[in-house]
Amino acid sequence: MSGNIQLLSDTLERARSENRAALIAYLPAGFPTVDGGIDAVKAVVAGGADVVEVGLPHSDPVLDGPVIQTADDIALRGGVKIADVMRTVREAHEATGAPVLVMTYWNPIDRYGVERFTAELAEAGGAGCILPDLPVQESALWREHAEKHGLATVFVVAPSSKDERLATITAAGSGFVYAASLMGVTGTRESVGAQAQDLVRRTRATTELPVCVGLGVSNAVQAKEVAAFADGVIVGSAFVQRMLDAPDAAAGLEAVRALAGELARGVRRDGDGAGAA
Repeated sequence: MSGNIQLLSDTLERARSENRAALIAYLPAGFPTVDGGIDAVKAVVAGGADVVEVGLPHSDPVLDGPVIQTADDIALRGGVKIADVMRTVREAHEATGAPVLVMTYWNPIDRYGVERFTAELAEAGGAGCILPDLPVQESALWREHAEKHGLATVFVVAPSSKDERLATITAAGSGFVYAASLMGVTGTRESVGAQAQDLVRRTRATTELPVCVGLGVSNAVQAKEVAAFADGVIVGSAFVQRMLDAPDAAAGLEAVRALAGELARGVRRDGDGAGAA
């Protein structure tokens, strides 16, 4: 069975044709439970997310902040396994029709087996993987199996990436390019926004792939700001925080659905990004 890389490409192209950025939501599998995580994915798509990244919880998520680390810890203490991640992808995709990717560090795939992982992800209806810590020069085996199974290989670029390095990374990737920055950490919002905009410009000079930005976006105003220069706006911690703050599971689902609605209006470049969800 072939994976859904074409659905991912079509979804991003549809957003572009509608003169807006795509809204890409990240949620960890198994948080707060496996069933609860599946329901959360359904809720963000119902709210307006175009694409979903399902996180594979890891004991040492070095690139994730404390909010996602907290959710990963809850999922791992709940006993989440790769089989649960695949089930999350399958049930979320079947219920929503949206493209669903897995975001994971390399070690779990390496231990599980590349062929086994890619075959199961494709069978589950997955669209691909985001691999933040897999060096491009060590990715040939993964890319061979991902391509065979119709899965996107999404690599991460950063403001520190030199132009030559950007060209190497984007030439090896598929689906889209994940442009990462650190809004609110590396400087003022204005300076970080300018840095991200420059990264998108430099990345686009090397590839025809859509360039989607993860910037710590948490509200419609910020989503609109990023959507002005990016093909997609990636939001993760804000969704997870809403669930962590909720008094119960039902309230958590309503909170992430509402946030997705706010963000979906924000990514429409011709809209005001305002209004209740």
